Amino acid sequence: MPKTALEIQLKTLPNEPGVYQYYDSEGKILYVGKAKNLKKRVSSYFTKTHDSGKTRVLVKKIASIKHIVVNTETDALLLENNLIKKYRPRYNVLLKDDKSYPWICIKNERFPRVFSTRRVIKDGSEYFGPYTSMKTVSTLLDLIRGLFLLRTCTYDLSPEKISAGKYKVCLEYHLGNCKGPCEGLQTEASYQDNIASIKEILKGNFKTSLVQFKSQMKELAANMQFEEAQIIKEKINVLENYQAKSTIVNPKISNVDVFSIMSDEGYGYINFLQISYGSIIRSHTLEIKKKLDETDKELLELAITEIRQRFNSNSKELYVPFNVDLGEELKITIPKLGDKKHILDLSLRNAKYYRMERFKQVKITDPDRHVNRIMAQMKSDLRLTEEPRHIECFDNSNIQGTHPVAACVVFKNGKPSKKDYRHFNIKTVEGPDDFASMEEVVFRRYKRLLDEDQSLPQLIIIDGGKGQLSSALKSLDALNLRGKIAIIGIAKRLEELFYPDDPIPLYLDKKSETLKIIQQLRNEAHRFGIEHHRNKRSKTALNTELETIPGIGEKTIVDLLKHFKSVKRVSEATKQELEALVGVARASKIYNYYHNL
Repeated sequence: MPKTALEIQLKTLPNEPGVYQYYDSEGKILYVGKAKNLKKRVSSYFTKTHDSGKTRVLVKKIASIKHIVVNTETDALLLENNLIKKYRPRYNVLLKDDKSYPWICIKNERFPRVFSTRRVIKDGSEYFGPYTSMKTVSTLLDLIRGLFLLRTCTYDLSPEKISAGKYKVCLEYHLGNCKGPCEGLQTEASYQDNIASIKEILKGNFKTSLVQFKSQMKELAANMQFEEAQIIKEKINVLENYQAKSTIVNPKISNVDVFSIMSDEGYGYINFLQISYGSIIRSHTLEIKKKLDETDKELLELAITEIRQRFNSNSKELYVPFNVDLGEELKITIPKLGDKKHILDLSLRNAKYYRMERFKQVKITDPDRHVNRIMAQMKSDLRLTEEPRHIECFDNSNIQGTHPVAACVVFKNGKPSKKDYRHFNIKTVEGPDDFASMEEVVFRRYKRLLDEDQSLPQLIIIDGGKGQLSSALKSLDALNLRGKIAIIGIAKRLEELFYPDDPIPLYLDKKSETLKIIQQLRNEAHRFGIEHHRNKRSKTALNTELETIPGIGEKTIVDLLKHFKSVKRVSEATKQELEALVGVARASKIYNYYHNL
């Protein structure tokens, strides 16, 4: 479609709610979107400057546009959702959950059977669900079978066949699991009362069944039918026990859908809690892969439409963390405190846990995706121009002002690369001067990398505040690397991140993965530097105490330290103890050295 024709189409779009579809020059669908106002929304793609590179690429590829006008925004949401699932356009979010879920079916027949199924057949039967766990279905069916006697046979129990005596009771009747409707031993009205109670339980309403059972129990006890009353009492206990296990929110909160969202650079995780009669009867988390840097609002609106459609929710009220546009038929509540806020927080906690579980699974099954996500997150959090695939961190060690050394640790793709770690003995600085020491080691490190034509890091981290960062910058300036490598300083006390020429530090969320990796780098640099510092001090101590004794070699020193454990004990040893270990001649030299003989 020529560009002029596209421009004409943009000018003639209606100012109505609807769904738009973008196609490329080969007629392949690129993107499906919804709009309150088609003209304003579609025009914005071609008139705005987009921050996202993906969106800019999408706009370049658009060759033609189709649109569908609908009556309401709610209709637009539903249509958008259906078209995304049908065509799976390249630039739309990807719903990661498309498996089939189990349902509980109450069959459309005389004396209905109750069973689980994954196939929904439109034959007038009632279906409850879908449930996200087969375990939940099994538990509910066990509860129902423990409370009500239902048939399991597939006979056609028409009045004519029953009156003709076509069927005989089976083993289930003799075991007490069925009342024998096949022989007319149970009335249809009695059976349907049980089915009505089962429907209420599946909706989350236990109150009706409890009231009925308690009434029956009292009636049986009044008529001296104590054994039958005891059976009913056991059923009440089963029902109350099951109800106690479900999470009770607040009996006043009834028939509400709760949604929350947790997102990162690449994915959104939307949790759904369904509340019925004050209890949580369903929890489900949907994972959505972002394609065009969609906002949390856009993701949440799409997910709410998808989840409510999938789970056949008819609730008229939603609890959400922020306002969403879902049409006028639904009541949107944004809880601020009390039980409503607690249930929203619970939903968010479920989304967070699901995200953590997915990260752990991805770490094992798809480590590249895990690394890519963390790198993208670090690039965003630290305001970098490229992903920090190669990071180097520097730390000085001069405990008690002696033996100044420095350490450089290297992380590649978020993991320590220990073969690239480097120690530095400070050569040009006299005394304990952290700033000058940092300037020296940063210069030496990158002078060498440049001389050897090795790859440079995308990020340098300096363990220290503004002073240490300024010193490191001097070396980068001297090597003409300023602006070519990102560099930040981290101050220990409040985990402040300092940037060159920016007096205001950056504070990251204490739980963020970016801060955790920076802390890991800093701690590893500190550990590596301290280790080198200790080794240097030990070596110096060894040199001054034992190697300065004339006629005593390295092997003798090792033997002495293995036996006596320390230089001090060697100095305190008797001549006889030394002779027994190293012989008369060397023992005399050592003994005479320490006793000034």
